Amino acid sequence: MSSPTLSPDPSRPIITLEEHFISRAALESQSNPHNESLKAILPGVWDKLAELGPQRIADIDAGQVTMQVISHGPGDLSSAQCRECNDQLANAVRSQPGRFAGFAELPMREPQEAARELRRMCSGEKGIKFVGALVDSHTEDGLYYDGPEFDVLWEEAIRLDVPIYIHPTWPSEQLSTAYHSTHLSTKINSAILAFGFGWHSDVAMHILRLYAADVFDRFPKLKIIIGHMGEMIPYMIQRIERVSSRWGKERSFREVWDTNFWITTSGNWALDPLACILRNTKHDRIMYSVDYPFAKSLNGLKWLEELEESGMVTEEELEGIRWKNAAELLRLNVMPVAHGAQVAVLSSSPSS
Repeated sequence: MSSPTLSPDPSRPIITLEEHFISRAALESQSNPHNESLKAILPGVWDKLAELGPQRIADIDAGQVTMQVISHGPGDLSSAQCRECNDQLANAVRSQPGRFAGFAELPMREPQEAARELRRMCSGEKGIKFVGALVDSHTEDGLYYDGPEFDVLWEEAIRLDVPIYIHPTWPSEQLSTAYHSTHLSTKINSAILAFGFGWHSDVAMHILRLYAADVFDRFPKLKIIIGHMGEMIPYMIQRIERVSSRWGKERSFREVWDTNFWITTSGNWALDPLACILRNTKHDRIMYSVDYPFAKSLNGLKWLEELEESGMVTEEELEGIRWKNAAELLRLNVMPVAHGAQVAVLSSSPSS
């Protein structure tokens, strides 16, 4: 495979949407021990998380990324901290309107406040529109979102017509205790429970809980994004369909999967999982992402080239994965400019 060129190609845009940062509000007050461990293990990555300027731009330039949709890293924040975090990100988006967009951070322990913050950031109230929200799969104390108290958030997301991205997070204390092995080091235990396997299956379990709790029957227009090649669901979807068919829901899991879900590739640089997804997931629901700074945009570009050369997808499907599917979902209008660079802008005006 040929090495990717580093100069942007204005005729072939790329949008990525599982790309993270850590806010000043979190750095000043957050005491999540998992984040502290990550900071010690990956100091270079941690520094990149806190940066919203030239270093981030250099990475997306290397990967020919037109637009990076930025979201906050894992860990609970209060309502006031979420506002501070979102205001910081909004300023970064204003400084790079052609390169950055934002997902809101929400105080998920307080569903009413979460709905208010979603509206504040996605309605144009700030003079800029975020394109949805990215939330942890559960709060630090293990609260999931299948209860009726979260209906206010789903209602607001539908009213604003924006998606909610449910992203993995560190295991709760209950999960850590249940799955801890005394025969393994703390480092290996943590990896298995988090990015090695556990937090992906945790998102899948959460999705099944939302389905079983009638969330998608009550809110048939709800839009949910999940990352990492579908957080294991595509590989179990036929079994999920059979089992959930006994639950007495108005809509089958397959119908909900086809109607309410979008998935991203987010840092999984392999074609094997995509081969499965292409067989059981609508192709216009598949979106490319990098998972910056935990993965590099240049490596993602190499994966896109490998996908193109594989013949697994048509040219139209490839462009959908690269940018068109995300542009349609998030209402981003990606356009080349005369001097050869690329600009991505929100297709809706801030005041609309």
